[in-house]
Amino acid sequence: MHGTVKQLRKKAHQLRRTVLDMCTAAGTGHVTSSLSCVEILVALHHGNILRFDPQHPDWPERDRFILSKGQASPLLYATLADLGFFPPAELDVFAQSGGKFGVHLQHSVPGVEITSGSLGQGFGLAAGLALGARMNRELHMVFTLIGDGECYEGSIWETAMFAAHNNLNNLVAIMDRNYLCVTDFTENLVALEPMDKKWESFGWEVKRVDGHCFESLLDALANVRSRRSRKPLLVIADTVKGKGIERLSDIPLWHGSAPAGAIADACRKDLERVFKDE
Repeated sequence: MHGTVKQLRKKAHQLRRTVLDMCTAAGTGHVTSSLSCVEILVALHHGNILRFDPQHPDWPERDRFILSKGQASPLLYATLADLGFFPPAELDVFAQSGGKFGVHLQHSVPGVEITSGSLGQGFGLAAGLALGARMNRELHMVFTLIGDGECYEGSIWETAMFAAHNNLNNLVAIMDRNYLCVTDFTENLVALEPMDKKWESFGWEVKRVDGHCFESLLDALANVRSRRSRKPLLVIADTVKGKGIERLSDIPLWHGSAPAGAIADACRKDLERVFKDE
């Protein structure tokens, strides 16, 4: 599906409501971590960037999408259900004991490539897949979404060096730069900026965009298959954690918590008010 920006915004609004409903029903889930990257996933899946086939999740020529920030699993589950990888009704058992929809991402779900949640590991796996594709002369791309908090892991920088050393220009990393970790803002903990210059020094081509602006995201990701650069590409997407629900946004302690009762009802009203014109 290649949607207009207006259609993409409507899809983003729909997925925000689905994520909130899933997490409030389950009483758990990372709502704010999911809401910060909604536009990123919508741009990838509905903006004619990723190649995939919902009827054939293991299609060999599909692009691989690795959600390294596995706590945003509700959003990816909701996206895949919406695309037809499995019936949306199955989302009703999100985070239920014995089910396949874990709080952190589980590969048992159709369309999910790996189980993830341990910080920094998905990024390394994405680089390995990109190298494997290169060695096997396969033409698919590897895309991965990492969180900025993951950049406190040494494995992130080991992978960054590895990818640049091997000229993995078939690897595209997108960073959800929401400036928040579990307990505080990143720049209060250990400052990560200037993020773009650090990645450039590791040998990456870097672009920086507003992570909630579809025009900017699509422009940054356009023509990724025909880039002449031999460098891997990082798109730093500046976002707001909890985007769309003001009472949850940019508040560290909402990491990993789902609103309940009257607060959940107020959150739904927030979403409808903020996106009433979408």
